Amino acid sequence: MTKFISNVNKYLSEMKIKQTYLSMITGIDKNKMSRLLTGAQEESGTDMEKIADGLGKNMEFFLSETMIIPQVDTSAINKIAFYAGEPSGKQEQIANQLMELMADIDEVMSAKSRFTNIARDKI
Repeated sequence: MTKFISNVNKYLSEMKIKQTYLSMITGIDKNKMSRLLTGAQEESGTDMEKIADGLGKNMEFFLSETMIIPQVDTSAINKIAFYAGEPSGKQEQIANQLMELMADIDEVMSAKSRFTNIARDKI
């Protein structure tokens, strides 16, 4: 496993960032991301760039011998789900899409409940 991938794994672990999230923000297929993070597939320069950019860092950050990873305060009342630095435009776009998806799911579940009630009334 390369120094880059080893440091990325350490960063993901410390920052509690899921592989699925990293795949989503980088556009790298989740299966390929898994192979990259386990060392089963060697990463290309493009992969390294996408991963570093997605995490709000430059490639040199993950290539350094000593990485300083910021501590996330988990004692706050409203805990954050993940921390990956300042969100990029793409990250904000993904967050907005997730919020829309959650609203759509809520609407679907509400409609299901209404249809179930109507069906019960008809019986």
